Amino acid sequence: MNPGDLLDLDITDVAHGGVFIARHEGRVVFVSDAVPGERVRVRLTETAKSSFWRGAVVEVLDASPHRRSHVWAAADVQIDPDRRPGGADFGHIALAYQRELKLQVLRDALERFGGLELPSVAIRGARPLLSEQGEVVAEESADATGWRTRVSLHVDGDGRVGPYAARSHRVIEVEELPLATAEIQRAARALSAPSGRVDLVQPADGRVRIVPRPEASTPVRAGSGRRGGGPRRGTPPRAGGDAAAHEIITEDVDGRSFRLDAGGFWQVHRLAAHTLTRTVADLLADADGVDPEAQHLDLYGGVGLFAATLGTLGGPATRITTVESDPRATEHAGENLADWVGARAETARADRFLARLHAQASAAERGRLGRGVTLLDPPRAGAGREVVDAVAALAPASVVYVACDPVALARDVGAFRERGYGVRRIEAFDLFPHSHHVEAVALLQREP
Repeated sequence: MNPGDLLDLDITDVAHGGVFIARHEGRVVFVSDAVPGERVRVRLTETAKSSFWRGAVVEVLDASPHRRSHVWAAADVQIDPDRRPGGADFGHIALAYQRELKLQVLRDALERFGGLELPSVAIRGARPLLSEQGEVVAEESADATGWRTRVSLHVDGDGRVGPYAARSHRVIEVEELPLATAEIQRAARALSAPSGRVDLVQPADGRVRIVPRPEASTPVRAGSGRRGGGPRRGTPPRAGGDAAAHEIITEDVDGRSFRLDAGGFWQVHRLAAHTLTRTVADLLADADGVDPEAQHLDLYGGVGLFAATLGTLGGPATRITTVESDPRATEHAGENLADWVGARAETARADRFLARLHAQASAAERGRLGRGVTLLDPPRAGAGREVVDAVAALAPASVVYVACDPVALARDVGAFRERGYGVRRIEAFDLFPHSHHVEAVALLQREP
């Protein structure tokens, strides 16, 4: 069969990456815009590989009870697949069931790649922001829209502005961006820019910044390959001397301000930084806490968000080194961590920093590292075996792993387990509602 041919298929399961599984004459077909349990008519889009094909739903023949009208009308199943914008690949599924599917993908990865039997993990939405009196100050909207404070749009050679179509570099003009904040949507409607990528960034002050990326084609995190304008995490986008990308903005998290570049990485969901830092703090508080006399590491540290969390738990004398490959982010991290006399920000790749640390650390420093916490917040590809082995060789008492990809998390958790670490808790969060992406925070500790 060829691209463009139609097949009627039964959808049996969800797969990692926001697609669903069907079979035709024994061959796996990965189908977008479906729901497990449905029978659908599929237009094939890729048939060159013998092991699997790809396709998109063009008609629902027998709908799942979990199917809903798409939260983004432009991406609804009634629209031709070639004209559907990407970025909301679960938007046609009831929110509670989206989360069930994400949890299923995470648990399956932890079993298959992490070696965990029946992993105990739950998933929830973004944590609400509470006042000192316990009143809700900010929370997820009922339909989980309006959460994006960073959006990447594209301008093609004909001046069309919009997101890319799913799995393509074709610009789709749209009338709305329902996952974005209202301010981002207003800025997008008035957007005019030269051809290339344009990032819309809304920091804590509420004013949307327009950051042109004329030489960049995909959203990535500067210095780490993490998701920037899109869902978290490479090579940084080349902003050159663009003043817009280097404007210093401020983000606020639980009463603390963080300086960063407008073109630098920050969490996309308006409640994500709060959710993740509070979760890290809770996991460590319920374990052995943060020893203020120990030495702590924050790898892939960005502008020092999680280093500040560790410092808050350990107190003003906490010794912590945050490591980030982007020099602009490292400069900001040094400023953001000025309250801690023992804090240091280093510009380096995590693997090279760890190699140097192993070569140069004194016996006393190794002892402090062994009593400390090492936190990793790696790009989508994960930390990888070399970094895991280097961290494990330092033997920190606790390892906290913040992940944006279930398979990468599971693989690295498996590697830590091989090096003598046990999983104490894993918390999962739906910080990219209506997409397949899921965030997780894992606490591992050295086995006795």
